[in-house]
Amino acid sequence: MPPLIVVFAALAALDIAGVATGPPLLEWVAKPLLAPVLAVHLWRLTGTRHVPVLAGLGCATAGDVALILPGRAAFGVGIAFFLGAQLCWTAAFLRAGALRYLRPRRLLCAVHLAVWATAVAALAPALGPVLGTAVAVYAAALVTMALTARVLGRRAAWGGLVFIGSDLLVALGAAGAGFPGRAVLVMLSYTLALALITTAFTTAQARRSEGTPTARRGTFVTRASD
Repeated sequence: MPPLIVVFAALAALDIAGVATGPPLLEWVAKPLLAPVLAVHLWRLTGTRHVPVLAGLGCATAGDVALILPGRAAFGVGIAFFLGAQLCWTAAFLRAGALRYLRPRRLLCAVHLAVWATAVAALAPALGPVLGTAVAVYAAALVTMALTARVLGRRAAWGGLVFIGSDLLVALGAAGAGFPGRAVLVMLSYTLALALITTAFTTAQARRSEGTPTARRGTFVTRASD
């Protein structure tokens, strides 16, 4: 396992321990470092080939810091930063050929749209008009990211799906529908999603270097089952 992935796993464990047991210091120390460690890992293996992914990890870092803070204002700022992250990652997947991959898969697109509409309709009444609108916009970007992620194969696809699950748990908490252990599940799924999405790009880049994926105009397309 790459050393920085080991560091990421250790930071994730510390953060989850902080969430589970309560010492805020653990979360403040570990959580802001999660995405930067993955960014360094990606940069070391691929350089500047995936700038949108690096930018998305930067947005995720800012969002993580905002979401540590209490209150709806901080929650709204966190949504804004993670919206930026989803847009950056979607741009990276589009660059990898997501539109070409999704064009014949209309049923898959329809299923993702139905998931978005159902979740927004269920949560909107409890969130209120302002926060509900913000969550609806963010959820649309999140579902789009998860849909386009499929272009890089199973690892990225699972990363997108797990990210949807993690943020659904966050939204349930904001809507007052929390349950014991929810915060731990949020961090478990979030850190897993970050790792899956980032390493999907490093794996795809490695296969591209070996000549496995189909490269066109400086992009790459792979339907590998990693």
